[in-house]
Amino acid sequence: MSTPERPKQMLALTAEQTMLQLTATRASGERFDAPIVVANARHADMIEEQLAGVGCRPQALILEPIGRNTAPAIALAALCASEPDAPLLVMPSDHVIEDVEAFRTAVQTALPMVEQGWLVTFGITPDAPETGYGYIKVGEPIQQGVHRVDRFVEKPPREVAEAMLASGDHAWNGGIFLFRADAFLQALAQHEPAMLDAVRRSIADGERAGTHIRPSTLAFSEAPNQSIDYAVMEKSDRVAVVPVAMGWNDVGSWDALHSISACDKAGNAIRGEVIALDTSNCLARSDGVRIAMVGVSDLIVVASGNDVLVLPRGRSQEVKALLEAMKNTGS
Repeated sequence: MSTPERPKQMLALTAEQTMLQLTATRASGERFDAPIVVANARHADMIEEQLAGVGCRPQALILEPIGRNTAPAIALAALCASEPDAPLLVMPSDHVIEDVEAFRTAVQTALPMVEQGWLVTFGITPDAPETGYGYIKVGEPIQQGVHRVDRFVEKPPREVAEAMLASGDHAWNGGIFLFRADAFLQALAQHEPAMLDAVRRSIADGERAGTHIRPSTLAFSEAPNQSIDYAVMEKSDRVAVVPVAMGWNDVGSWDALHSISACDKAGNAIRGEVIALDTSNCLARSDGVRIAMVGVSDLIVVASGNDVLVLPRGRSQEVKALLEAMKNTGS
């Protein structure tokens, strides 16, 4: 269902609102300024339409000419912030946070350290030895609810993930950050000066029309393609983590979506035109054609446009291999 034309962020996967809309409303109200949105240029109209649907008007819509990972994208936002020392709450727009108040409380907990120039990340309280997530080793406390980051851990093998979960001093790295714009740019200048230079030039050489900012393709393409973790967070010495349990999920698979969806008495998560008889523990959704299921269990069935996906629950990570096979057959 997620395509280059309409990626996961633009889909209503977990609620009536799309994931982009849910992210925008998560940071709305008097404590928050209008958002800065960094996105692919091809999605500009869709983003404005969806944000308008929840009464949100971004202060800037920065339209990347090409993808360059999270560090250059966040640098664009930091350079376009309304004030140099403005605290930036960096949120991927394809995550689920069920307990929004817990998230907002964590943000407030982090702010005093952010005002002192610290770079803060939010550590998700883990409930399973997930191998698809990065981890943060939580260090000594530096104020109530805020700890130093001992180290970042790349996606681990299962036995390492189990040991980290058992230790009780590791959190999932959810990719959500809070820091002053100038503090992030100073760290980038120290650790990745070529990236900062390329992003600065891309804005200087780019175009502005109202709230739309279109960085120069040539200059932006010269920015190293690096994540914020690799470029800055793993190298800086003033990095803190706020551990928080807030019902976070990155909805990286259909299995993950089933686990957080409202289910009927038989354990089925159903959306769209679906008939399910004597069916249990399935996820079924359609954005068009009718799905009919009888006498089955533990399946994922998705119909979108002309495509139908059928696979057992527990194997939805293999969709990536399936997409590659479809490319190779010209489908």
